[in-house]
Amino acid sequence: MLLSGADIVIETLIEQGTKTVFGYPGGQVINLYDALYKREDRIHHVLTAHEQGACHAADGYARATGDVGVVIATSGPGATNLVTGIATAYLDSTPLVAITGNVPNALIGRDSFQEVDITGVTLPVTKHNFFVKDYTELADTIRKAFRIAKSGRPGPVLVDITKDVTAAEFEMCRSRCRNMNRCRWWKRKHSDRSSSEKSRQRRT
Repeated sequence: MLLSGADIVIETLIEQGTKTVFGYPGGQVINLYDALYKREDRIHHVLTAHEQGACHAADGYARATGDVGVVIATSGPGATNLVTGIATAYLDSTPLVAITGNVPNALIGRDSFQEVDITGVTLPVTKHNFFVKDYTELADTIRKAFRIAKSGRPGPVLVDITKDVTAAEFEMCRSRCRNMNRCRWWKRKHSDRSSSEKSRQRRT
């Protein structure tokens, strides 16, 4: 079965019991929104007018339902707009998973448009955060984020994912795993090339 990195993210959210997510779309998370749209019968998205409102809404949802709140935002200002809501969840011990997009791997560390070190920014107000640059880490990282958010003293966890990881397509290895949602073995589609590979080819 052919899945994109964004498909893996949304499927793993559903696996973790997520019924509602809050967010505001942007360029670096547009693949996640495409994956959400394809699964609108299984997971509901609440569109807010601002990322900060989305984060507070996810916080309130977690308090009201007892489930982990989930919020999605794009890179740069979209991600930094989450900080007050994340800090609120941290101080009030609310289980929250914030998923942000970032620029492609080849552009990390080059002061690219709307590139922000959001894991560094949120370090003081999260229980843990992750920066995912490898598609093989996607599903397990989301699972770890939920586990950390709920365990011990609950709190927020941030997962930052580069755009090329959510955009690339992968084959699920059926020989090792019967359940798509629990599969850890992903194989890059032979015809697919990452943005970093394409960038290197252009430079040569």
